[in-house]
Amino acid sequence: MPDRDLIDRPKALRDEDRFDVDAVDAWLKARVEGLEGRPEVSQFSKGASNLTYLLRYPDRDLILRRPPPGTKAKSAHNMVREHDIQAALESVFPYVPDMVALCTDQDVMGCDFYVMQRIEGIILRRNLPSGLALSEEQVRSLCRSAIDRLIELHSVDIEAAGLKDLAKGAGYNRRQIEGWSGRFRKAKTWNVGSGRYVMDWLANNIPDEVAIRVIHGDYRFDNLVLDADDPMRIIGVLDWELATLGDPLMDLGNSLAYWVQADDDFYFRGFRRQPTHLPGMMTRREVVDYYCERTGLQPENWAFYEVYGLFRLAVIAQQIYYRYHYRQTSNRAFKHFWLAVNYLLWRCRRTIARAR
Repeated sequence: MPDRDLIDRPKALRDEDRFDVDAVDAWLKARVEGLEGRPEVSQFSKGASNLTYLLRYPDRDLILRRPPPGTKAKSAHNMVREHDIQAALESVFPYVPDMVALCTDQDVMGCDFYVMQRIEGIILRRNLPSGLALSEEQVRSLCRSAIDRLIELHSVDIEAAGLKDLAKGAGYNRRQIEGWSGRFRKAKTWNVGSGRYVMDWLANNIPDEVAIRVIHGDYRFDNLVLDADDPMRIIGVLDWELATLGDPLMDLGNSLAYWVQADDDFYFRGFRRQPTHLPGMMTRREVVDYYCERTGLQPENWAFYEVYGLFRLAVIAQQIYYRYHYRQTSNRAFKHFWLAVNYLLWRCRRTIARAR
C-alpha cells in the first residue's frame, strides 16, 4: 500500500486568495452530475503565477485553476488557452489532467477559471519528502522516466491533437531571444549588469528550429506527479501555462537551467528547487546525450540552448526583483534576487567562453 503521507497536500486558504465558494459550487453543479454537498476549499502553495485550489466534495476531489487577483485572464494568465491545450492533449498525451469545466462568466469569480480532475500522487520539491527513500538505481530510473515523458510530449502529432493553430511555430527561436531580451531591458535595475554581451551573443547565434513540436515551457520535477505506489512512475504533468509550439531543444534548455548538480558551485547549489543532486541523477550533459540519442535531434551548438535557458531564468528573477525594488511587493524573499541575476549572467558568459 502507498504511504498516504507522501501524497502532495494543499494548505489552508490564504485570505487574499479567497473567492465566493457558493457561487463556484452552484456554477459547477449545473455542469457536473453527481456533485453533492458544499466543497471544502484549500490551496496548493506551489507557484508564483496562476493559483491552484483543491475542491473537496464528499465523494470527489477537483482542482480549480485561476489567475492571481488583480490580473486579467485574457492577458498574461490565459485560462481558456491553458484549459484548451490540455483538453486537446488528453487523447494523445495521457499525463494531462482530465478537464471538467471551463468558466468564462465573469459574474462567477470575476475572472476566467477552469476545473479539472485531481491527479493524486507525490510531487517532488527541493528534497525528497520525509519517508521516501530511493536507491541510486531508483533515482536513475526516475530520472529516465522524467526525460522519457518530455520526449513523449515532443513526439505528439500536432495535427492529430488539433494544435496546429496554437502558435506561430516557425521563427520561435528568434522570437524567444528578442522577447526575453526586451523583458530584461524593461526590468533592469541599477544593481544588475547590462546583460548586453549575453544578449548580443544569443542574437548572433540563433539556430534554425530543429523541429516544431508541442513544448511545455516549464518542465521540472515539481510539475510532475509520481505514482504513490511506484514513485519511479510519472502519472501526471501539470502547469501548462507556458505550453506552445516551438523548438524542443529550447524546451530542454529551459528545463536544464533548473537542473542543479551535486558538483555545482556553492552559489548555484543554493538555486536548487528539485532533487537533481541525488546520487543516481544524470548530469546535465548526460540528460542532453540521452535526449538526443532517443529523439535523433542533434544541436549544432548546445551552448546556445544552455545559455538561453540560464538567461531566461535570469530575466524571470529580474522581473520578480523589479517588483520588490520598486515596492510593488513587500515579500522580503525577493530582496537578494538581484544577486542571483548577476550570478546567472556570469554563468552565461562562462558558458559562452567555454564554447569558443
